Amino acid sequence: MKLYGFFRSGTSHRTRIVLNLKGLEYENHFISLAKNEHHQPSYKAINPQGFVPVLETAAGTLTQSPAMIEWLEEKYPEPALLPTDALGRAKVRAMTALVGCDIHPLNNKRVLEYLRQNLGLDETQVLAWCGQWIHSGFQALEQILASDVSRGKFCYGDQPSIADAYLIPQVDSARRFKVDLSLYPNISEIYQHCMTLDAFKQAAPEQQPDAV
Repeated sequence: MKLYGFFRSGTSHRTRIVLNLKGLEYENHFISLAKNEHHQPSYKAINPQGFVPVLETAAGTLTQSPAMIEWLEEKYPEPALLPTDALGRAKVRAMTALVGCDIHPLNNKRVLEYLRQNLGLDETQVLAWCGQWIHSGFQALEQILASDVSRGKFCYGDQPSIADAYLIPQVDSARRFKVDLSLYPNISEIYQHCMTLDAFKQAAPEQQPDAV
């Protein structure tokens, strides 16, 4: 498999985590968002949206990280990253959607570029924008985590799930945007525990060869 991604891209980061948790080998192809390589015709031929990541597999080329991650879970079911029961799977998917649909899209590169270039916001205003939506999502997630009395050291249960793969990159992003994470003790504890595991450590942005 080949993964086209960028070291600091949250969607690339979450996909690397899942590939690592599954113990799968893959080849990295780096697409620099900083140098606008994702806008090049050669890359648009691979992904017409010009987004990262893209996962090339023997079965075909996959775009959109949620679809990739669900495909990986179906194609390589062990170790499982979703609970065995329907309610548990729904809860994990709800947490991933909270991060992947309600927080991350409002803080990604193209939105921030629009705020800076088209609306003329300064960095203080951009950080305030990012903080607003991260806090809004993290407040809800913190409450969900706190109310789950059977939860172990992860977002759900006693083993990593897709929810953790989504959360850890978002915490890294929150740090870049100077969000006060002390407000979220459960999220912080999950982050600290996940970062003791090789699958998460090796997927970290600063560990990638294209990190700048």
